[in-house]
Amino acid sequence: MAKAKKYGAFGGVFTPSILTILGVIMYLRLPWIVGQAGLLATLGIIFVAHIISGSTGLSVASIATDKKVETGGTYYIISRSLGLPIGGTLGWALFVGLSFSVSLYLIGFAEVFLGYFGFEVNLTTIRIAGSIILLLVTILTFISTSLAIKTQYIILTIMALSLLSVFLGKHDFPPVVPQLNAIPSALPWITLFAIFFPAVTGFEAGVSMSGDLKDARKDIPLGTIAAILVGLIVYIGLAFFLSYTVNSTLLVNDPNVLFKISWIPQLVIAGILGATLSLCAS
Repeated sequence: MAKAKKYGAFGGVFTPSILTILGVIMYLRLPWIVGQAGLLATLGIIFVAHIISGSTGLSVASIATDKKVETGGTYYIISRSLGLPIGGTLGWALFVGLSFSVSLYLIGFAEVFLGYFGFEVNLTTIRIAGSIILLLVTILTFISTSLAIKTQYIILTIMALSLLSVFLGKHDFPPVVPQLNAIPSALPWITLFAIFFPAVTGFEAGVSMSGDLKDARKDIPLGTIAAILVGLIVYIGLAFFLSYTVNSTLLVNDPNVLFKISWIPQLVIAGILGATLSLCAS
């Protein structure tokens, strides 16, 4: 029997984690949050969310360096640290949470894909598009984990190019002054935080690869912390960029604002597709 291929910190932990962190929420919700809350409150949301995810990441890193981590990812760590009864209970919660997370990404992708290509966006078409992409990703993961990892390298490149396209895009409606504070009709800060927070939990995708790592004790801490820090830098940079270059009215009212300001809009579509594929494959 051929020995299964093992992956290092970059391919096995960092890549799936950063692709999930920089996902649909970044493309579709962050511009809207910046328009609603303004730069200062958005930075507060980003920092508080990353304090929580960073603390969790450090805890995972601490456990991974202290114990042998085998197949099972987060469930394995919890069950071996707190005991099987508690681990089993939390395992169900993790399963349900991941299911909702996949659904969130599929719905986000379906809305953007259908709207961009001129299809009617309703409950039926979203279900059809989401089911098709979920089936394709499931087939991909059953074919080969190695193929899924190689696909993620391509997706990472596409997402990097999509961000570059956004930063180099043309902005026809620049703000007169940077929007630092929330608009009068903004939603409560805690509501905006709840909408953003699922984005920073994406580092768990890398931890879930524990059974396919060369050295989980070294790879999980390095890949996890690196993904959280890179995600923090990207979110802060994008928040500043949107606040200083795009009109708040456009940010709040146009869900396709990144397409309109992007140098090559197709790269943004490809980035959203890549984020969906990455999370579902993980």
